[in-house]
Amino acid sequence: MIKKQKDDIREEYKERRRQMQPEEKFRRDEAICKAAEGLVSFRYAEYVLLYAATADEIDVSAIAKAAFAKGKKVLFPRCDRKSHTMTYHTVSSLDELADDGMGILEPPAENPVYDAETDTAGAVCFVPGLVYDRAGYRLGYGKGFYDRYLSGFSGCTIGVVYSDYILPEVPRGRFDVTVDILLTEKGVRVTKDAGKTRPGKG
Repeated sequence: MIKKQKDDIREEYKERRRQMQPEEKFRRDEAICKAAEGLVSFRYAEYVLLYAATADEIDVSAIAKAAFAKGKKVLFPRCDRKSHTMTYHTVSSLDELADDGMGILEPPAENPVYDAETDTAGAVCFVPGLVYDRAGYRLGYGKGFYDRYLSGFSGCTIGVVYSDYILPEVPRGRFDVTVDILLTEKGVRVTKDAGKTRPGKG
């Protein structure tokens, strides 16, 4: 039942994203990236965990460029599709990202890996999602990569989402986790359940 509810929402919002005009998408994405630079959690973070957006995802490359300019460590994920797990690797330039063969840009496997247990300076993770709800739960593409990764991440988590893609509530399972903050083109809001589903939080 929950799976069907999630799939129905996914299809609706994937289609809405496909229908968005390029100029509107650029304007919204630019506003989101500018808002990110004003976040206290971003300003004080040493590690900035990002994602390489696909064509219809919110483009956060400007956040990466701002982080590089401020001397922060910038990281992107590599996905293991067999185990549905991720590791984040440091890059010194967006040019280091390369197609994984399935249309996703990833950092080189040999680049340094972020370890939440030893890299204890401030860290912030920007998390993509098709939709979020007010409590901070998300719907992604249903593979569980981020829920698995975030369950062991104790830094600040920021859901990146368009303001009209925030629902009162999304269907959730027992392994779903919340983010701390929702970042939209209209500003930032702290989620109702910020950090309650992750270690040392809430």
